Amino acid sequence: MRLCDVLKNVKPLAIVGDSKTDICGVKIDSRQVKPGYLFVAMKGTQVDGHKFIPKAIELGAVAVLCEDMPEEKNEGVTYVQVSSTDDAVGPVATLFHGDPTSRLKLVGVTGTNVKTTIATLLYNKFRQFGHKCGLLSTVCNYIDGEAVPATHTTPDAIELNELLERMAAEGCEYVFMECSSHAIAQKRIGGLRFAGGLFTNLTRDHLDYHKTFENYRDAKKLFFDNLPKDAFAITNADDKNGLFMVQNTKALVKTYSVRQMADFRARIIECHFEGMYLEIDGREVGVQFIGKFNVSNLLCVYGAAVMLGKQPEDILVVMSTLKSVNGRLDPISSPEGYTAIVDYAHTPDALENVLNAIHEVLNGKGRVITVCGAGGNRDKGKRPLMAQEAVKQSDRVIITSDNPRFEEPQDIINDMLAGLDQKQMKKVISIVDRREAIRTACMMAEKGDVILIAGKGHEDYQEIKGVKHHFDDHEVVRDCFK
Repeated sequence: MRLCDVLKNVKPLAIVGDSKTDICGVKIDSRQVKPGYLFVAMKGTQVDGHKFIPKAIELGAVAVLCEDMPEEKNEGVTYVQVSSTDDAVGPVATLFHGDPTSRLKLVGVTGTNVKTTIATLLYNKFRQFGHKCGLLSTVCNYIDGEAVPATHTTPDAIELNELLERMAAEGCEYVFMECSSHAIAQKRIGGLRFAGGLFTNLTRDHLDYHKTFENYRDAKKLFFDNLPKDAFAITNADDKNGLFMVQNTKALVKTYSVRQMADFRARIIECHFEGMYLEIDGREVGVQFIGKFNVSNLLCVYGAAVMLGKQPEDILVVMSTLKSVNGRLDPISSPEGYTAIVDYAHTPDALENVLNAIHEVLNGKGRVITVCGAGGNRDKGKRPLMAQEAVKQSDRVIITSDNPRFEEPQDIINDMLAGLDQKQMKKVISIVDRREAIRTACMMAEKGDVILIAGKGHEDYQEIKGVKHHFDDHEVVRDCFK
């Protein structure tokens, strides 16, 4: 493909060299450059890609897309200067990979929590309808039934378009995708055509990157601002930011709610640890989920399926067969008669939702023991809030390690404990070793109790000093039960 063809949706400030040169690949990582490639120099948050232009040329790059034109230029290499490589990389990657979303119905899911759950449920639902589908999520990416390991919630623009091109080539009709605030702010989804966008909720998270809640909120809103007028936007009317998200969108807006009037509504008829009996838009259905927040999730899934043309009766039939996503409210029953629940909850809001769901089922008939921590090198402000939320709704709390990354685990624990007063501390113990913390919770539990093990969910590793060690909460719990 000629360089000028992939630049059609970009406005260069300057071009030095032959714009008609052929390119056979596009990369933002200089180490992945091969002969004939276009190298895109990105000004990242950690490293400036302009430093690696010489390395990319050494490996065979025939063209460079950059913001700062190098003083020294290599003969035979074309240099394209733009005002923002963040803005340019998406449209360039989209055109190079044949504009894959013009052949797919792409639905994006954004919000603080439950993006993975909603995207995965939609993927599973539409596969049950008989469609070939793609999934781009935190847990794993899928090209129909083929698993492609995920390294980020949303891949970079080039990797993303590579995956979408493969999905289109494999005959996928629908793709369901998590859209993180980082990906939106960094323009990783630039150039993609969305058929629809879904908003889940918004609470404090990622302030280590966005610095303020307003910046974080506005990054999410930008996704809806950029939806085309032939798309749909479904928003959570129960979230105080739900209507704010869609106030400037050109897309067709629909709402869902479990509390007020909305386009899609639901209520709980019965609730057990095995599932719930719901009424959705006047029709009754049994589902294998628990908790009001999961009712909200299912409503979002239901609404998206309606907007994608499926009949309500058919949607509910398939919904009754869906199961929870790995690491989201996963119950494991012990021989002694208590239950351990493994969940990914790693924000105060997510912890509140999961504990509410547990209490809805327990109805005062058992104790709740919560094991939780907080991730290292992330927003420190949420640490005391998580401890407060855990104490508020638990009979006993064990504060422990999550993924400490490059921080000292005890320092993270101390940050969490700093949010508690003397009375609250009487409920709490801290154990740095996560395995020992889970074992201790199991020793405390009695028949009818519930242990919530929060923070890691589907993860099968613990990251310490830059090294990922195998660690799976599910495995540790089952070992305790033995």
